[in-house]
Amino acid sequence: MTDALVPGLAPASLAALCALAFFAGFVDSVIGGGGLIQVPALLVFLPGAPVATVFGTNKIVSLAGTSVALAKIAREVDVPWRSVLPAAIVAAVFAFLGARAVSAIDPALLKPVILALLVGVAIYTFFRKDLGALHQPRFAAHHELLVAVAVGIVLGFYEGFFGPGTGSFLIFAFVGLLGFNFLTASAAAKVVNITTNIAAIAWFAWSGHILYVLALPLAACNVAGAWFGAKLAISRGSAFLRGFFLVVLAALIGRFAYDILKAS
Repeated sequence: MTDALVPGLAPASLAALCALAFFAGFVDSVIGGGGLIQVPALLVFLPGAPVATVFGTNKIVSLAGTSVALAKIAREVDVPWRSVLPAAIVAAVFAFLGARAVSAIDPALLKPVILALLVGVAIYTFFRKDLGALHQPRFAAHHELLVAVAVGIVLGFYEGFFGPGTGSFLIFAFVGLLGFNFLTASAAAKVVNITTNIAAIAWFAWSGHILYVLALPLAACNVAGAWFGAKLAISRGSAFLRGFFLVVLAALIGRFAYDILKAS
């Protein structure tokens, strides 16, 4: 060990990761997408770590913050449990399968994928200014269940296999496909995220791909950010955070574009 918690990680780098974990929890609790901040940050500050270890560590951080955010938001909205719980269970199974596949990925191959993901989410967020303004479910209970389970299968596997942006994609799916308003979609997404995180963590823990000494302090910071973000989401909504979210995405897009161009 060095003077930091993780070999080769300077105290200043740990402080930066903690600050980003707080902001990731804050953003994730409102609009999702905390992984788009946390995972790239871990990849940057832990360049020598296996990608599976980066993802496994991030899952611990994400689970802590998401659980706190759900506990706060679920008090204020009626979660459609009859469709959300089956989706969460199916998503957990496919997240486990996705997590098993991730250990074979070359970390260098992920940067273009993350860059494309960042660009796509930024464009969608920019143009969908009214995302989740009204709660207008589009399907009867049976059809809503089927659509929710399909969402769980696709995004559950994605969560275990890759992860960043799953919360945002879930919110977009529940809003765009099912007609939920933002707060309801946010709560539903967090239910699914919690089960998929648990499933993925089971694989990463079994395979030894979690840096617990780093995950625990980052999780504490993420929880603090999630609690604060959930409180603001309930009282003021997400519109005022769009600018901050887009600025962070732009910064990460710039960083990863630079890394890719430098390596080419």
